[in-house]
Amino acid sequence: MPLDWSPLVELIRRHQTFLLMTHVRPDADGLGAQLGLADALAAIGKTARVVIASKLPPRYAFLDPKREVVEEFTAQTADNFRNVDAILVLDTGTWGQLGDFGPFMRSMTVPKAVIDHHRTQDDLGGLAFVDTSAEAAGRLSYEIIRALDAPLSPKAAHHLFMALALDTGWFRHANTTAKTFELAEELVRAGANPTPLYEQIFECASLGRLKLAGVAIQRLQVRAGGKIAFTEVVLKDYGQCGAVPGDTEDLIDYPRKIDGVEVALLFIEQADGGTKVSFRSRSADVSALAEQFNGGGHKLASGARLPDALPIAREKVLTAAEKLLLTPTAAG
Repeated sequence: MPLDWSPLVELIRRHQTFLLMTHVRPDADGLGAQLGLADALAAIGKTARVVIASKLPPRYAFLDPKREVVEEFTAQTADNFRNVDAILVLDTGTWGQLGDFGPFMRSMTVPKAVIDHHRTQDDLGGLAFVDTSAEAAGRLSYEIIRALDAPLSPKAAHHLFMALALDTGWFRHANTTAKTFELAEELVRAGANPTPLYEQIFECASLGRLKLAGVAIQRLQVRAGGKIAFTEVVLKDYGQCGAVPGDTEDLIDYPRKIDGVEVALLFIEQADGGTKVSFRSRSADVSALAEQFNGGGHKLASGARLPDALPIAREKVLTAAEKLLLTPTAAG
């Protein structure tokens, strides 16, 4: 059922300056949804600040090479972001995905709205526009732009195409439908240019990124008779490979590629001693698995962060994954 955007349209009409936030370690969908909407808001005379609560991954540096658009939020710079009329959070609806921005957002008394397509949601204290049937947050930004009757510039169309394409695995994943291609066509007609976008994202990897992928492939293991595959990245790998944490994006695809695997896992050691885990599946509900560890996301693609050291986190998650596969309703 289509979302009723009228409360958000009214909120936007009433206010002038907006802070647009997405999840930590932003991906193409979160960034594309932010940048596309920000462009449209500027076109109708509003001020939109695009903010992230972590570093801009090198893979997406081409979106803002001079760092004139995407601002970095930290606990130390929080006061620089207080002079806004409203906060719009895109592509997440959970506190755990907001990093240091979470406490800041709790302290703000301005109107807030969440625009998201993930199943896992917290109450972030404002309006919520959640459509789990949407293949990307970029679609939701597109719907907002249309609801506002705002212009869709070639730049905005390009950003939204990036969001749509990347969150569907360049139109390969099960969330791709006929409507996905209809929207892709409209965005291309509006000025999106898929070819250089694909080349920039998929064919301009750093040497360090490729070396890190090699390490992850070497560490691939299977459990549960080959139904679970996993690999891991530890902190020393970055220095040895000449890579950065943002280079771990897409490494989860390698365990998922193994024939017969139902649950794929990627464990990433964190500087604070904890462990970030990515979950992927072809049929099992890994969002239920991630939620056991205070994470969440989509049925077939989720994430979580555990406070435990990687070896402990690995065994906890693998044990839970094995139990998930033994549950008759795990596969849908």
